Amino acid sequence: MARLKGNQSMASGGSQEEIIDRTVQAASAHLLSRRRSDGHWAYELEADVTIPAEYILLNHFLGEINNDLEAKLANYIRRIQGQDGGWPLYTGGDFNTSASVKAYFALKLAGDDIESTHMRHAREAILAHGGAVNCNVFTRITLALFKQIPWRAAPVSRVEVLLAPTWFPIHINKVSYWTRTVTVPLLILTARKPEAENPRGISIDELFHKAPYQENYSLNNPTGSWIGDIMLILDRIFRPLEPLIPSFLTNLAIKSALSFVEQRLNGNDGLGGIFPAMANALMVFSCLGYSKDDPRVVVARKAIDALIVEKRHEAYCQPCLSPVWDTGLAAHAVLEAVHDDKEVIRPSLDWLKNLQILDTVGDWAQKRKSLRPGGWAFQYKNDHYPDVDDTAVVAMAMHRSDPKRYGDAIARAEEWIVGMQSVNGGWAAFDAENEYYLLDNLPFADHGALLDPPTSDVTARCVGFLSQVNQDENIVAIKRGIDFLKSEQEEDGSWFGRWGTNYIYGTWSVLCALNTASEDMAQPYIQKAVNWLKAGQRDDGGWGEDCATYWQHRKNAVNGSMPSQTAWALLGLMAAGEIQSTEAARGIQYLLDQFEILDGWEDKLFNAVGFPRVFYLKYHGYSDYFPLMALARYNRLKKTNTLLPEFGL
Repeated sequence: MARLKGNQSMASGGSQEEIIDRTVQAASAHLLSRRRSDGHWAYELEADVTIPAEYILLNHFLGEINNDLEAKLANYIRRIQGQDGGWPLYTGGDFNTSASVKAYFALKLAGDDIESTHMRHAREAILAHGGAVNCNVFTRITLALFKQIPWRAAPVSRVEVLLAPTWFPIHINKVSYWTRTVTVPLLILTARKPEAENPRGISIDELFHKAPYQENYSLNNPTGSWIGDIMLILDRIFRPLEPLIPSFLTNLAIKSALSFVEQRLNGNDGLGGIFPAMANALMVFSCLGYSKDDPRVVVARKAIDALIVEKRHEAYCQPCLSPVWDTGLAAHAVLEAVHDDKEVIRPSLDWLKNLQILDTVGDWAQKRKSLRPGGWAFQYKNDHYPDVDDTAVVAMAMHRSDPKRYGDAIARAEEWIVGMQSVNGGWAAFDAENEYYLLDNLPFADHGALLDPPTSDVTARCVGFLSQVNQDENIVAIKRGIDFLKSEQEEDGSWFGRWGTNYIYGTWSVLCALNTASEDMAQPYIQKAVNWLKAGQRDDGGWGEDCATYWQHRKNAVNGSMPSQTAWALLGLMAAGEIQSTEAARGIQYLLDQFEILDGWEDKLFNAVGFPRVFYLKYHGYSDYFPLMALARYNRLKKTNTLLPEFGL
């Protein structure tokens, strides 16, 4: 049965105000219907093809083939294959060699005939782009584990680096949390060089223009700078010296790495709460001879399998779970929509309160040794790695709902966030002062996301939070944050969005923060951002931004309007006092037109980023809570004849 659009049903009679009222009510009911019995939301989090492909590869590395599940995963991988034969990093994106090689390999492992149309098409596309020899470093390591290519194809990466003193230029505490949790177990694998079980004896020689062990595997300079060139030279010099490293030193480093992993296994939620780290840990346990019924193996496997989204004919593997992020943002949307009934959101905030990390001193303490913990993680549990962004969002929701009931939780969050501010005035997602840019030149760093420096979107969230809950007490931190934001503004007036796509996300985040921080929104630098947002509105009244905008030369790329991005633009405009503007009215009409009675709004394209230019995401919840937040805020400001919103988000 065809679904009716909101403007065909909701709009049947009544003023626009009444139509908005009905839409907000319906969207609120839809959002609340997605809430789980204990009060939290947990939406699907979809990434590119590499994650489900790597799940199949992991099974075949371990010799634990699951035919029924892998058949569903293969259906998913085939469905998202691009028309060019390869696989992109996001819907509608360009061909990507590494993603395509992993997808092809996974399908072949799952039993697809290489002469079938889709496999032949994929193979031709990969070869046309130079073949599997052009894969990135992480993919090369995967292929080396399956003995598809020689280990010389990967850069030198020694586990002994874990024994280095903290002053050494290369140190595990100088990289981001995600790099740390993925790389430490990976270094054990590169040291031991185990061979995948590969029970079916599958190879992908056909993806190379000549025999894989005879190919010339050149390494890339990730930054293009002279330092990167020196790093490549050092890699070539050091490689023949590797056999001279004493085995006792290697074994000592492996022991240190294993201790790191086991201390952070994180129970059923997995190492770092992210699939690549979990998968590497499980492969480490296998290569070190742990039995399959070892409690560490069992719990690591359970954490990985919990990431699977299985449907009737398809399945895919999520990169991680996002319940705290989803619940915090959904709470804001509900509070915006039913602001007179705070009780409706209490179960959600109580659920969040119980997840605040108050006792575990995580890796962030390497730079903040005297700071008490007080943040929230992104996942159900990830105590070593609380997220500054989540913490600000959750604590803001608690403050606007019931500052007395949640006073202790808010105060601890405030203390932790103030303490996590970097020297330059900005905030990063998980660490402070994580700006060792020299490391970006390592050949190993060709994924371009080795570090976790302060960013505009996270800084904006912290400025918004501190301004909302205690502006007078935090005035110094807020001013330093605003100074950082001013320094980060782009020439055209926008701000870069590190964790959401992209400049619309960043600009919305900053405008909301500046408003709550009592900045004069008529200032030229703010109006420049407002004009940038207005200029980006599309003919249908919505806003859209392509994931390709993370390449600077494609900054203005658009692939169609989306509800979540339209909501961000509207929230940004409202934060700047543009509630009466024509652009705001047209954007609201777009959201009304796109609302579907049965399913709400839908983002058809990817709407977020893990690592710019490398790894993209689609939050399935964004189209439920962000448009509702925007529509409800517009409705409330109009009814109360208020020019500016009062909250930091």
